[in-house]
Amino acid sequence: MTIEAAIAPTFESWRARARTLLAAGVPPSAVAWTAASSQASLPGLFGERIDAPAGAATRAPRVPARFMATARRVAHHASDRRWDRLYRLLWRLVHEDDRLLEVEIDDDVAVLRAMDRQVRREVHRMKAFVRFRRVATADGERFVAWYRPEHPVLPLVAPFFVERFRVMRWSLLTPHGSAHWDGSRLLLDGRETAQPGREDDALEILWQTYYEAASNPARLNLAAMGREMPRRLWPLLPETRAVAAMVAGSAPRVQAMIGTPRRGAGPLVPRGAALEEVRAEAAGCDGCELHRCGSRVVFGEGPSDAGLVLVGEQPGDLEDRSGRPFVGPAGEVLDGALAAAGIDRHAVYLTNAVKHFRFTERGKRRIHQSARMSDVVDCRPWLEAELSAIRPETIVCLGATAARSLLGAAARVWTLRGRVLDGEWARRLVVTIHPSAVLRATDASARLELYRTLVADLRLAAGANDSGASATQGSLDLPAASRRGGTRLAG
Repeated sequence: MTIEAAIAPTFESWRARARTLLAAGVPPSAVAWTAASSQASLPGLFGERIDAPAGAATRAPRVPARFMATARRVAHHASDRRWDRLYRLLWRLVHEDDRLLEVEIDDDVAVLRAMDRQVRREVHRMKAFVRFRRVATADGERFVAWYRPEHPVLPLVAPFFVERFRVMRWSLLTPHGSAHWDGSRLLLDGRETAQPGREDDALEILWQTYYEAASNPARLNLAAMGREMPRRLWPLLPETRAVAAMVAGSAPRVQAMIGTPRRGAGPLVPRGAALEEVRAEAAGCDGCELHRCGSRVVFGEGPSDAGLVLVGEQPGDLEDRSGRPFVGPAGEVLDGALAAAGIDRHAVYLTNAVKHFRFTERGKRRIHQSARMSDVVDCRPWLEAELSAIRPETIVCLGATAARSLLGAAARVWTLRGRVLDGEWARRLVVTIHPSAVLRATDASARLELYRTLVADLRLAAGANDSGASATQGSLDLPAASRRGGTRLAG
């Protein structure tokens, strides 16, 4: 025999009937849930009442609080079978296992969770996409919104709008009912509501203007937009009128945001040219944004047939002003280290991975900024042209930027230093610290230790390449001008 359970479409009505059915021991398979406009008695198929055993009707079954919270939301799902699904799971929680909700692969649990997700999603969408319009009424100004949710979630959402628009008088209309707030009291009306006529107002025009101005064309994703803002809602949203024009104009706006595309130095570098020809062409390089920073290109310096090439990071302030590499404070440290390693500076070729000075202005001072990897990539064709023309026996990378320029972004100085590596542009390659690291050390002992590290690595390079190395090695003491430390200059 099937029992017809007539309830009003609310969680409270379902809960009252479900308690009585549980107390009477009626299994889910014997219950047919139907809609009723009033809290009628629970008739059976032939009109008989379902009475629970004496005293049982007053005892509410103990079920997990998690189920009750979920059931309150699922009660606002649009499916007519939601009551049957809830009762079946309730029955199993009471009669089978009160931890059933933890079994995610159970069919009833999976269905309940799916319905809960759908209701939560609709609540989120309603909060995001309801748009109020100002309406003049006989009793003053009121704001009215029309929305068509997939599920009747208005009772779940209305308190949110009360908190957000507490000082406004508003009405939120849906096909499933309406909510009205008069500034002090919320009224929920469950009667069906027809969609009102729509006329543009100043608020909608203002919102559309803001939407167009705030949109980022570089992040335009129509597929994601369709998932987050379903097309069924577009007729209700004033901003969607601008979508077509925004999509059509996105490409020009993105290009305007990017500006002139980066091209790097590649197209400017003469292939197979001698060193002097490469130097002359580099003087007018505008292949990246750095040509607007420094005053000139600081090209390499030294013999065109040098057996040893030293590659630094980028020119510093003094290098930019003079047009020569390694003539500033870091250059003084390098001069001392070369002498201590027994290397004649005039016999080696000195250059940088980046040919322009990147800096930030602080008053009248130009403060060095580390080169970006994009700067290194843009300038690399000039460095390759230098190395191709010189064909050195040994290359020394002074610091991380130089190492990454020739060995890749993963190169690390303290992992690679102290040994001779195979190089693409020379038979031997040595990685060491940049001379400016010595200047940045905070105390004298640390400066001396870093300086001796630099000298040791230069000696390793000199041993690997005899060209430019003298028979006598100099002192391991710091040059006098470099003992104060604390300088933050490249070059």
